[in-house]
Amino acid sequence: MGEDKKLGLFSLIGLVVGSMIGGGAFALPADMAKGAGVGAIIIGWLITGMGMVSLAFVYQNLSMRKPDLNGGVYSYAKAGFGDYMGFNSAWGYWLSALLGNVSYAVMMFGALGYFFPVLGKGNNGLSIVLASLLIWSIQLLISRGVRQAAFINVITTIAKLVPIFVFLICLVIAFKVDIFSLDIWGQASADLGSVVDQVKSTMLITLWVFIGIEGAVVISGRAEKRQDIGKATVIGLVGTLTIYVLISVLSLGVMKQADLASLDTPSMAYVLESVVGPWGAVIINLGLVVSLLGALLGWSMLAAEIPYVAAKDGMFPKVFAKENQQGAPVHSLLFTNLLVQTALLITLFSSSTYQVLYSIASSAILIPYLFSGLYALKLVVTGETYAENPRGRGKDLILASLSSVYAAWLIYAAGLEYILMVTILYAVGIGVFIRTKHEKGQKIFLNAEKILASLLLVAGITALIMMTTGNLV
Repeated sequence: MGEDKKLGLFSLIGLVVGSMIGGGAFALPADMAKGAGVGAIIIGWLITGMGMVSLAFVYQNLSMRKPDLNGGVYSYAKAGFGDYMGFNSAWGYWLSALLGNVSYAVMMFGALGYFFPVLGKGNNGLSIVLASLLIWSIQLLISRGVRQAAFINVITTIAKLVPIFVFLICLVIAFKVDIFSLDIWGQASADLGSVVDQVKSTMLITLWVFIGIEGAVVISGRAEKRQDIGKATVIGLVGTLTIYVLISVLSLGVMKQADLASLDTPSMAYVLESVVGPWGAVIINLGLVVSLLGALLGWSMLAAEIPYVAAKDGMFPKVFAKENQQGAPVHSLLFTNLLVQTALLITLFSSSTYQVLYSIASSAILIPYLFSGLYALKLVVTGETYAENPRGRGKDLILASLSSVYAAWLIYAAGLEYILMVTILYAVGIGVFIRTKHEKGQKIFLNAEKILASLLLVAGITALIMMTTGNLV
């Protein structure tokens, strides 16, 4: 693809941070306070930090021990557990990423609605038309070359951090210990429930704001240096984790938990407004627009990269592997944006249906995370790659175990309802997998894969029937 299309460490860090810091960061103060008090929020961040840091180190380790696997999230599942699991990881990640882009587009025009009321909450006719123009403009930008798009992503990442740092500095100055320590364990509000319930509520929120941790791994085939992939993942994760903790914890030192919980989105704007006046809300809403623009660009790159890499490896239909002269995955970009466009139209006519799809997509990304951890665990247990490089095997065992348990727990925490709904997406993917195998003239399913596909099909059909009859929402 040419040396001019390779990405350096700074671009990879920008991609990781830009992918993680989207709209969720700007809604953290209210989102966290709605379900938990100060103590539970801190515990939630500690658990999430351990889980996500272990996952970051897993990706760093795998990028070095398996340099030939350039699809990251998808390729680890395939290498460790066969074609069908690899396909499901790629399929689930792709749909999750592209539906996330729909959310970013709608949220961005909702933020612009603060300045231009005609845009409403981002899901009216004018907003959808403008959002559609934006996503196709981003496709044009990416099709001109991944390196150019990555450079712009670095610029938007820097720009979005400026209002966040202004927010943090102002809150450090305005922080009051008596407000922060007023009701540490949330016992004054019966709605919050036990500390365990509070911690659980925070972790479901922190899951969404950390999606994107795998950004450098997904696009690893375009990295200048292999070692930069792991560095970018860990640096991006630690920096973003620090920012998230400060946003949610410092907010509890300037406003009471109940007051925070009642704020509209983006709650950061109204927290800063309470401290410095109206200009605080203006700067945060501007920051949110820039943040979402960067996240939309970053996730458009990632969403198109997964089916492209999978197609080159023979795991998606070969049409997705088409490149243009600049090395951009043009057909993968096209199919991704067509689905994004379809979902945008769904938000215009049925926002409740979109919310269901979005919940499914958020849960779907947990499967690739789980199988990344399990593959790292498999390498440690079997000793593969450790004969020639045995250093750190004990540490890798702990990190792989932690990340696997964390991802499995999050799937459980999502609840049976979302697990059922996510099977609809995987059931639809069976047809795409069959076509891919037909193109290669290969046997479609191994025995164990037949059982899994049958279970997914039955579960998906059952979930669809339950949704249409109103028994699953």
